[in-house]
Parts: sequence; structure tokens; C-alpha cells
Amino acid sequence: MAVDTKLIARLREQTGAGVLDAKKALQEASDDYDKAVEILRKRGQKVAAKKADRVASEGLVEAYVHGQGRVGVLVKVNCETDFVARTDKFKELAHQLALHIAAFDPTYINSSDVPADVIAKEKDVYLELLTKEGKPADAIEKIMVGKLNKYFSEVCLLNQAFVMDDKRSVQDIINEKIAELGENIQVSAFKRITL
Repeated sequence: MAVDTKLIARLREQTGAGVLDAKKALQEASDDYDKAVEILRKRGQKVAAKKADRVASEGLVEAYVHGQGRVGVLVKVNCETDFVARTDKFKELAHQLALHIAAFDPTYINSSDVPADVIAKEKDVYLELLTKEGKPADAIEKIMVGKLNKYFSEVCLLNQAFVMDDKRSVQDIINEKIAELGENIQVSAFKRITL
């Protein structure tokens, strides 16, 4: 089946996928562009999972200052090799992450960084609210899981909706870059300072 080269080019531009990967995704999706994008995202998540255990000791620190010097961000993004750290695509990712941190002001990198006492306090608040609303006990647990996930999406960098594409999380963006660059990529630290 012949695939429209304009669709391949558009898919490559949006996802950063290679020519063959874009063509295969479009063939698999029967030329449905949105399905092809989803196929490539899922492949990116699989690639990211395979590379998650690899050591990411290289990388760079990106600095960003916004609002005429009123907000400043430093973010440390790691990868496996200095070769990848020097690429424009990696530098662009680090810059976009710094922009995101400036805009969304996360508190933690991921949900495993949230201290147990903070989670316990959140659960206590939710429990009190749900009990006052008269929710049944069996439903309260399910609702609390959803409320905790919402909390994590507000305070954890990797769980937040990405500033440049709110349909994807920051982790989704990183996973796509992992698939594209072929290396494990991690945000290991950040600091946001405001005046």
C-alpha cells in the first residue's frame, strides 16, 4: 500500500520519527494520521521502558529567565552520552522543560518524590470532604485514588500536562525524545526562583 509522502513528512515533523517508522505507522493505521501519531507514541513509551534502567550520567543544565528577570529556572537533564547532550534536539528538550517549569511551578519531579506525610495529609483532607459529602465507604477509596492522581498532575513535573501540548504529559514528551534519540533521558533536578 502506497503512503502519501506529505503525510509521512507531516508525521515526521510532529513526532520526530524516522522515515521508515512514520511510513510503517501510517500503513498500520491505514493512512489515519491521528492513529499513526498514537502508534508512534505507544512505541516511544515501549522504547523508554526498555531504556529506563540504563545509567544517565551525562547531560546539561539549562537556565531560563522569564518576565524581565522576575522568574528564573535551572533544570538538570541527564542522558547517557555527551554526544546526545550536545545535539540540538536534546538542548531543545532541556529548554522546553525549563520553560515548562517557569510556567507551571512544579514542586517535585515525580510522584515517588512526594513525601509520605504530604500524601497522608492530602488523603486526610479528601477523606474528610468525601465523608461530609456522604459518599459510601467503598467509593471513597476509588475517588481518593483519582484525587491523588489529580494532585500529582498539579505538583509533579513529569505528571503535569506539557506547556506546549496539554494533551500530553511532560513524561510523554521525554519518552518521545528517548525513542527519537535512543538514550535514557531523566530530569534529575530543578530549581525555580521568583522575585
